[in-house]
Amino acid sequence: MVIKIVDQINDDELAESAWELYYAAFRELNTMAVQRHLMYRHEFDEVMNDTRVQKYLCMNDDGTLAGLATYTRDLDAVPLIAPQYFERHWPEHYAGKRIWYIGFVAVHPEAQGRHMFKQLVEQLYVTAATQNGLVGIDICSYNDEVLHFSRLFRAMVERLTDNMRFSRIDQQSYWLYDFSAEAAAA
Repeated sequence: MVIKIVDQINDDELAESAWELYYAAFRELNTMAVQRHLMYRHEFDEVMNDTRVQKYLCMNDDGTLAGLATYTRDLDAVPLIAPQYFERHWPEHYAGKRIWYIGFVAVHPEAQGRHMFKQLVEQLYVTAATQNGLVGIDICSYNDEVLHFSRLFRAMVERLTDNMRFSRIDQQSYWLYDFSAEAAAA
């Protein structure tokens, strides 16, 4: 297994493999989280062609794609985050382009449990750590409360360095006002 870093996926066969892997990894999450976590195909293709976003490709020994992550320090390339937030809170890091953002980390369901997720995450963090950087990621409550992703990310990185702080920088919650007959009866 090898991890290749590319700025663009413009090979049609690899792009199709990347979409299939991404779709298989994230389609279920749309039933678990309020905010859509699965990009539409055209959005995915735009990200794969956006040279501001690095693609980390985890390739099996036979050359097939088993894992994929997106990573950028051009925060304007990340939809739904406010680069101004990072600029306000970490102005020196922002000015020096030392704030990275993980768009997603996906491992094909058939390859899960084979250390690919760990290797992808470690590679992402090493990039920022060697440059005195910061890394942002969003984790929905399902992935955090049920799958314990924040603890998992923290444990993986702590094995690499003792020079890291890990903290929640923001949180969004979704609320529902229920006016149904069932709610009225309760």
